[in-house]
Order: sequence, then structure tokens, then C-alpha cells
Amino acid sequence: MRTILFAGGAGLWDEYRTALPLALADAGVPARIVTETATPDAVDYIVYAPTSPLQDFAPFTNVKLVQSLWAGVERIVGNPTLTQPLCRMVDPGLTEGMVEYVLGHVLRHHLGMDRHIVNPGHVWDHRCPPLARDRKVTMLGLGALGAACLQALGALHFDLRGWSRTPKSLPGVRCHHGTDGLREALSGAEIVVTLLPRTPGTENILNAETLGWLAPGAAIVNPGRGPLIDDEALLAALDSGQVGHATLDVFRVEPLPAGHPFWTHSRVTVTPHIAADTRADSAARVVAENIRRAEAGEPLLHQVDRVRGY
Repeated sequence: MRTILFAGGAGLWDEYRTALPLALADAGVPARIVTETATPDAVDYIVYAPTSPLQDFAPFTNVKLVQSLWAGVERIVGNPTLTQPLCRMVDPGLTEGMVEYVLGHVLRHHLGMDRHIVNPGHVWDHRCPPLARDRKVTMLGLGALGAACLQALGALHFDLRGWSRTPKSLPGVRCHHGTDGLREALSGAEIVVTLLPRTPGTENILNAETLGWLAPGAAIVNPGRGPLIDDEALLAALDSGQVGHATLDVFRVEPLPAGHPFWTHSRVTVTPHIAADTRADSAARVVAENIRRAEAGEPLLHQVDRVRGY
């Protein structure tokens, strides 16, 4: 029987207390789950959240896998004591939630819904939006979440472009990559969605220069990472009208400080990091499957590349 250390914190354990043992049993993995241990060399697997008090992995000499419960691993991937295989969470429930958030806010901006929802002057504005096929939408990030969102947007026939660091191909999407491809992907974009990981190469990818490539009045939807956007450049672009609206779910500091100008800017919508969340029932099945794979010597799901940082 294997020993699994659940190091996600007391709050998370309440969510996984029932779901994780059930998922392990369904996967055929006999295991004992503990939330603390005095014998780290007896632990076989660690289920982890970056907010956990556990920060020193060196004593866990026999651990075969550290499975994060978060999609983002930037808080942990640089930990020098973490030499064990690390996997990030790609959870079907999280993916569905992200697709719903992105689709909802893209449609909001595409249809110009705010003009009618907030209309104190009772203006009869009969302007119709273009069809989706005539709306240029660019996705920055073509990983699992970006690809799932693009598939949903493609079903509505949006004119889709995507960008990633390395070459990728997705049906119905004009894919670009690298430094040169970024300008092609962003030029004339009317709605931009950012679903990139935070790395040195993606921080401030939307800045004064790149925001200037967008169509005037473009909308931005950022459920990815706060540091993908230069805050000051975004505020300047909003004030000038180059960016018409920004829907922001993630920030450099969370919770977003009460005095931050995003809260009061008329062209910014702040949502409190709710675009997608890990659901214990579905995430537990991902954890159990990865542990089963490790036991069977099979390739792990969503293993982190330490060089790329995700």
C-alpha cells in the first residue's frame, strides 16, 4: 500500500476528504492518505497546492510524483528542493468553467451587451453587431484551455487567430508563433483573450507597443495570469480609447487592492479570480489516474517541463 501526503492545506482537504479515496479506489490504487508525516522518506506521492506550508521537498527522497492541484505552477516550479517529477492540474471541470467564462465575456463584448444592460438614458440604439464570422478574435495561448475555448468559439464561427511560443496547429484557427507571429496574431484583433502561463517570455506580453497593434476600441479578456498585461499601459490604452474595455479576472496582487484604479475605471470589469476553479470530484480522478500511471510505469499526464516553466 502506497502512502500519499495530501499537502494542499486544511481547507482543501475538506473538499478532497471523500473524493480522493473514492477516485483512488476506482483507479485500483491501494493507498493510505495522510495530511502530515514524521517520516517523509516513507511518502510515495504528494498531492500539493502552492499555498501549502510545505516548501522543502528535499526530505521526501522516495516520492515518485508531486501532483499539483493548480493549473499554474509558477509558484512552485522554481523551488530548488523540488527535484521529483511535477505535474500540473488539467481538470475537465476547470476546463469547462474556463470555456464558459471566456465564451460568455467574448459574446458580451461581441454583442455590445453593456450598451443595453447599462442604459440610464433609455437610448433606443438600433445598431446591430456584426456576425461572429466577421469578428476577429485572437487567443494568446494554445494549450489545453486555449484550445478548448477556441473550439467553442469556432462553433459560433468567429474569425479566429491564435498565438503560442512554439508552432501549433488547431482546426479552424490561423495559428502563429514566436516573436514575428505575435504581431500577425494581434494586428487588427477586435477581441483578445489571454490564456498563457506566466514565464519570463510572457510577462507584459500586452504592453504599450502590442496594445497599439489591436483594432481601435478592442476588448481584452484576461482569465490567464495578471502579469501578462502591463497595468499602466493598459490604463493608458483604455483612457485613449485604443482599448474599449478590459475584463480582468487575474491580477499581479490578489485580492486586488481596494485603491487600484481598475476598480473604478468605467471601461474595466473586475472579476475575483473566478473564471475557472478546480472541482474536487473531477480533479481527484486526475490525481488518481496519474498515481496509477506512475505505479504502472506509464507516461504521466501534464508533466511540467522545468526548462519551459510549465
